[in-house]
Amino acid sequence: MIVLGIESSCDETAAAIVQDGKNILSSVIASQVDVHNKYGGVVPELASRMHIEAIVPVVDEAINKANIKLQDIDAVAATRGPGLIGALLVGFCFAKSFAWARHIPLAGVNHLEAHIYSLFLMDKKPAFPFIALVVSGGHTNIYHVTSYDHFELLGQTRDDAAGEAFDKVAKMMGLGYPGGPIIEILAKTKDPGAISFPRTMLEKGSFDFSFSGLKSSVARYIHNNKVSSEDEKAQVAASFQEAVIDVLSQKLINAAQYKKCNHIGITGGVSANKTFADKLSRKAKSKKIDIFAPSVDLCGDNAAMVAARGYTMIQQGNTCLLDHDVFSRTRID
Repeated sequence: MIVLGIESSCDETAAAIVQDGKNILSSVIASQVDVHNKYGGVVPELASRMHIEAIVPVVDEAINKANIKLQDIDAVAATRGPGLIGALLVGFCFAKSFAWARHIPLAGVNHLEAHIYSLFLMDKKPAFPFIALVVSGGHTNIYHVTSYDHFELLGQTRDDAAGEAFDKVAKMMGLGYPGGPIIEILAKTKDPGAISFPRTMLEKGSFDFSFSGLKSSVARYIHNNKVSSEDEKAQVAASFQEAVIDVLSQKLINAAQYKKCNHIGITGGVSANKTFADKLSRKAKSKKIDIFAPSVDLCGDNAAMVAARGYTMIQQGNTCLLDHDVFSRTRID
């Protein structure tokens, strides 16, 4: 089965052609980072308009790169939510129209489930059951994954997500958007233990996250110490990043031990942070836990993971009707 995947939940317009839910024939992403950078974050109205401009060229490019014909496509899978409503509507409505015109099935995919499926597109895959961290947009969630269709939510952010915290701290220091890659580069030059920022672990046994206190602590430090030089910003970046990594790593290992799993998968934008992946791997190794992560091109929002998830849904007859709509918020469990 050849599936056309479409992703437009935030600021990337993406299309991919995936065969049998595992073989990526093409994956195309049109990024809007340069446009949103000057605003320090994603502007929803601009994102929606740019999706409208990009959706047809991106889909055409994906089909051409896969070296297939239009009639070779057996099904369509598109992100249905969560995400920005206007952005989601562009991709989902295009997908509905495409499926209707071609008389082929359409799967409306949960964006968070799709990120977990990015792990199944790799040669080295985690065995069931495993613990999955999904860090995407406003989400920082931990799941206990027991099959291709069963995701038990163990913990989630109660305020700022990890990615949001990176973006906001970067904005405080005028570093640009997105904040994660910029902070990671700056952090490499400094001692991560030089500034003692809080690690919020919440109540005992909780797998939830809270990064608002850390964000506030960084803001106070920047203000009180009049941080302005590149050297000072680099030091703040290193210590802030270390605090986030410590919390994420400890929560994941705690969850794996609680569920008696020896596999952890990290997905979403923050999983591309090599410092995080390396530190988590070192900590997990002492507990005999293996770490799995998608390749860098599959860490962020992409349509290949959407097509992979859509494939299993279509195999099970879990398809969308023309009157189905998108959604901005949800949870999977």
